[in-house]
Amino acid sequence: MEEFKVAPIKPSIPFSVFEKIDARVGTIESVEDIKESEKLVRLTVNFGDRKRHAIVGMKKERKDPKEIEGRQALFVVNLEPRRIMGQVSEAMLFDIGYQDGIMPVLAVPEGPVPDGARLG
Repeated sequence: MEEFKVAPIKPSIPFSVFEKIDARVGTIESVEDIKESEKLVRLTVNFGDRKRHAIVGMKKERKDPKEIEGRQALFVVNLEPRRIMGQVSEAMLFDIGYQDGIMPVLAVPEGPVPDGARLG
């Protein structure tokens, strides 16, 4: 395994800024290919009281993106919806590794929790 260089820590933010982020666990119910894109898929995620779509660039990261169907993961749910390649993304998937140039993995709870459970 090649040596991993840890990135510097970003500048401090006030706790009040962190408290504005609404991160919740959701179950990924489906992964749909966005045919017009080389990397994007559309996740349908159950957050307990509602379902949302998240547009995620994982086609090149996984041999079969559908392998995450049925898995729980952590998402930010209060970002403004964003249109990406004609699709609306209503949540952002947390993954680990992408910004460091390593193969990303999902940020997941260590055990099952109710959909919609919050971070913090």
